[in-house]
Amino acid sequence: MIDESMGALPARGVAAERVLGEVRELRGLDRPTHGGRLFAYVYDPGVAGLDELAAAAYAESAHVNGLDPTAFPSLLAMENALVGAAARVLGGGPGTSAPEVVGSVTSGGTESLILAVKTARDARPEIDTPRIVVPASAHAAFAKAAHYLRVEIDSVPIDPETLRPAVADVAAAIRPDTVLVVCSAPSYAHGVVDPVTQIAEVAAAAGVRCHVDACFGGWTLPYLRRLGEPVPAFDFAVPGVTSISVDLHKYAYAPKGVSVLLHRDPALRAPQYFAYADWPGYTMINPVISSTRSGGPIAAAYATLRHLGDDGYLELTRRTRDAVQVLADAVRGVDGLRLITEPESTVVCFTGTDSGPDLFVLVDELAARGWHTQPQLTYAGLPRSVHLTVTAAVAPRAAEFAADLAEAVAAAAVAGPVTLPPELLALAGALSPEALTGDLVAGLAAGLGLGVVGGPDSGAGGGLPERMAPVNTLLDAAPPALRERLLVEFVSLLQRPSY
Repeated sequence: MIDESMGALPARGVAAERVLGEVRELRGLDRPTHGGRLFAYVYDPGVAGLDELAAAAYAESAHVNGLDPTAFPSLLAMENALVGAAARVLGGGPGTSAPEVVGSVTSGGTESLILAVKTARDARPEIDTPRIVVPASAHAAFAKAAHYLRVEIDSVPIDPETLRPAVADVAAAIRPDTVLVVCSAPSYAHGVVDPVTQIAEVAAAAGVRCHVDACFGGWTLPYLRRLGEPVPAFDFAVPGVTSISVDLHKYAYAPKGVSVLLHRDPALRAPQYFAYADWPGYTMINPVISSTRSGGPIAAAYATLRHLGDDGYLELTRRTRDAVQVLADAVRGVDGLRLITEPESTVVCFTGTDSGPDLFVLVDELAARGWHTQPQLTYAGLPRSVHLTVTAAVAPRAAEFAADLAEAVAAAAVAGPVTLPPELLALAGALSPEALTGDLVAGLAAGLGLGVVGGPDSGAGGGLPERMAPVNTLLDAAPPALRERLLVEFVSLLQRPSY
């Protein structure tokens, strides 16, 4: 058992084997990161020995600091190699229409997107109130970037049928103070590719940069195209695309967190840098948000790409595509479910029909059978849905999922929909975000069966419920601003120190 008497800082040091045992015991609380049963958050290729290779490479460079590339040229060499590989995959480099693509390695997609917005903003210092045009389906990290950087967002709605923004709406949203236009390849929620060629064209006509967020699918779409799938143009082969982001810790299957932000040429990247010499210490020069950066993730990503190779990624993408087809067929074969859209990348997204099960109950039933899916709430006329991020490791298990899905739907139908107390639903519809307090959220949590969340008796799991359908139902009844506030207060209750 874990000795929590002194938390992470005991009076006397603890033996290494015991500490590792404690970490392993804590990890037992987590959802499985391998085995093809978790359809979100982690990316598993199912390749034997890859974890060990990445861990060994990580350990070799864990204490190398990316702050000064002149002190640690190994890290500079590996970072340049990763950027070059990403550029080649995404239509740039020698012999292409974008031969001077440059880039930086970041800690993840959110940092890449923040930097894309920061670079576009700083390229136009004459604009007092910079704005970015963002489809409603774009990743929430753009909202985070706008919040951090004091940039205004002009949101463009998406068509409920195509799940894409209309090019005319994007063009109409561009103003004289617009510094960046955004599109996704693909969008995370539904896995569809925006009309990048047309959006980049209207952005270029207005003299505005165009960023393609390919964090999620940038490493698979080119391989899907090579496998014969009808992937639309989205990369540097498209004139007007000025920057692209792609996460290597997603479908390049590197450990977290490694992303790459690419720019079409060095001049476009220049405003990304931060430099400061007006103090008595060393002159700070940073291409990314962090100053100190461990070389571990970069070395692990380098080892992963080198080991898998181009042919390895093509094969992993083939397995993933085949798994997507099996899962989509499974959804089509169950009465009460329907696909939100036909899969065109590595996402299967489905919803229920009028006679179908409560989707939030279905998610819990799937979890009870060992399948961890991602529920998505209703939004702007789009129904609640279930999102499956499919990886290569899913392929051997896909047929099992098909059988369990039918069983889970039947069980959800027997259980019936979640019924919340009328006063809770009324509260969700009428309460203002400003009126929420930690005590009120704690009371709501207790009313939903979550217990004393994060309290002293909640245990290492933080008082998390086994079934989330009541929580998701309450969130689904609340408008987005109230959802945000509810979750902020809820997570705040979870994040209490262990003294």
